[in-house]
Amino acid sequence: MFRNILVPTDLTEKSLKAIEIATGMGKGKPCHITLLHVVETIEDDEGDEFREFYDKLAARAEKNMAKIARRYETDNIKIHTDIIYGRRVHEIVKYASSKGIDLIILSSHKLEEMESSDGWATISYRVGILASCPVMMVK
Repeated sequence: MFRNILVPTDLTEKSLKAIEIATGMGKGKPCHITLLHVVETIEDDEGDEFREFYDKLAARAEKNMAKIARRYETDNIKIHTDIIYGRRVHEIVKYASSKGIDLIILSSHKLEEMESSDGWATISYRVGILASCPVMMVK
C-alpha cells in the first residue's frame, strides 16, 4: 500500500521510532524510505551571514543520517537521505507533495491532559493538518 514513505527527523533518539515503524511497514515488499532533515533557517536571513553555520549543521546531520540509513536498510527497503533548508513544517509538506510521498511518519510527543492546548502548534500536528498524504504520528 505505502511504497514511498517520508520520515522527517530531528535526529534525536525519539525520532528513531518513526524509522523503525517505516521499515517494519516496508518488510516483504519493495519500499523506498526517505529520511529527511530540515535545517531550520532564520526567517529574515536573506544573505550569507549564517550560511557557514547552516552548512555545519547539515554536515553533522548528513553523518548521522547515513548511520541511521545503514542500520535500517535491507534488500527490499532502500533508504535515501536528504537535507534541505527552511522552515520545518513548510518544507516537509512541500517536499512530500513534490516527491509523490504516499505516507509521512514522524515522531510526536505525548501531550499532558492539563496542557493539551499547548501542543496544537507542534511540528507533527501542523504537518498532519497540512499534508496532502496520510500522516502517522508516532509516540
